[in-house]
Amino acid sequence: MTVAAVQSSTTSTATSGNSAAEIGDRFLKLLVTQLKNQDPLNPMDNAEITSQMAQLSTVEGINKMNDSIASLTAQFNATQALQGASLIGRQVLAEGDQLELGDSGAAGGVNLTAKADKVTIDVLNGDGKVVRSLDLGSLDAGLSRFAWDGLDASGNQMAQGTYSFAVAATAAGNNVDATTYSLAQVLSVSMAAGGLDVELSNLGNLGLDKIKQIF
Repeated sequence: MTVAAVQSSTTSTATSGNSAAEIGDRFLKLLVTQLKNQDPLNPMDNAEITSQMAQLSTVEGINKMNDSIASLTAQFNATQALQGASLIGRQVLAEGDQLELGDSGAAGGVNLTAKADKVTIDVLNGDGKVVRSLDLGSLDAGLSRFAWDGLDASGNQMAQGTYSFAVAATAAGNNVDATTYSLAQVLSVSMAAGGLDVELSNLGNLGLDKIKQIF
């Protein structure tokens, strides 16, 4: 067995639990064994020893880098959890198509990929029927908020509760892509495999990246 065999174990180091110190100790033992048992007529040259020492340095460097990355990841997750906890009880705009009608009406948002010369919001009841259309006129690209007073197309007050909405946006007769956003309250936050999950009052659990604005 040669010292070079140490390098072949590098990829399995993380799963086998070997530390950089243990790998270095194995390397030195193997190197001493090689030197003791080398052929006197064909001894190891300096270049070979230097090469094997470089392999050890590479292995140790990889292990130290993995430790650093793991430490930074743990710190980032802890910081993200603390930041997420401060969201509890706050109102946010998050991806969704829900409108929660209360005493003061309802509000939502729409994010346009480009400027639109005509934007319309259709408010739908639980049966999917349009009860009111809101003409927002021309809007620039980006996020815009809107409000619904809770009245239907005939001016009648709608019952409080959950509605949904859809957006239609055009520029010079061509459709403009849009993402709908709902106003919701943050109920709790939790750590997940992909990052921080946020539980919202009328949208369920969403990733933190789905939140557009915080109030």
